[in-house]
Amino acid sequence: MSENILGPVAEPTSANQSQAQAQQRDPHELPVVRIRPSRKWVALNLRDLWSYRELLYFLTWRDVKVRYKQTAFGAAWAIIQPIFSMLIFALFFGKLAGMPSDGIPYPIFAFVGLLPWTFFANAVTASGNSLVGSSNLITKVYFPRMIIPGAAVAAGLVDFAIAFMILALLMAYYAVTVTWSILLLPLLVILTAVLAVGVGMWTSALNVKYRDVRHALPFLVQLWFFATPIVYPTSIVPAKWRWLMALNPMSGIIDGYRAALLGREFDIRGLLTSTAITVVLLVYGAYTFRRMEKTFADIV
Repeated sequence: MSENILGPVAEPTSANQSQAQAQQRDPHELPVVRIRPSRKWVALNLRDLWSYRELLYFLTWRDVKVRYKQTAFGAAWAIIQPIFSMLIFALFFGKLAGMPSDGIPYPIFAFVGLLPWTFFANAVTASGNSLVGSSNLITKVYFPRMIIPGAAVAAGLVDFAIAFMILALLMAYYAVTVTWSILLLPLLVILTAVLAVGVGMWTSALNVKYRDVRHALPFLVQLWFFATPIVYPTSIVPAKWRWLMALNPMSGIIDGYRAALLGREFDIRGLLTSTAITVVLLVYGAYTFRRMEKTFADIV
């Protein structure tokens, strides 16, 4: 028997076997990948969002920890901002200006409006700057980019839950009677979050391309505040101009919070209008985000 002078022959590995089998396979059986130009209206890929739901949780938790990292008061800032705003408004608008509050004590009237507004304003500002702040993550690994502004909004829900405990104490202090309408509160919170996600996705996508958005966003949020019935009731607005106020989705949402928490009558038409506008803004923001998403890694 002759001996192999080159030494023992190495056994073929599983990788080599797989490669050899792939070469012997019929070319028609191989998967075909077609690269096509993007369409005007791209798919939202909601299945990918569900697949990466754990990443949403971790990014949300990261945003919560970063927000209160190395702060003296920690999570107390979630309470300080709406409380001090309420005290200032109660003094200047309630006492000095004599602003009507539909028979409700002005401090709790203002706080019920400030609570969802603070969550919405902070969520829009944070989500609007979220993509630029996560540039290192965007350029290194693939995941649905919608998760980043969504996590910024979800992190704001933690502050909302903390500040809501102060509202419960105020309701007990002013002996506010809780009615069945409070069962609609979770729907109002979801509606507020959905509106923040829609606006946040749109502004975050624009902020990647136009960095002016970062400077304009706080100013626009401040203007939006005065266009929303937070420190004043909707009843003082002349009837002929209320249709214009109804175009602001936060107007119907704030009135919904007051109706649910303070036992006021629901403005069904205003709430339905706010819901419809919120859905439109969410769909528009999502499709705008997806159309611009392909350029994020190049220009962020």
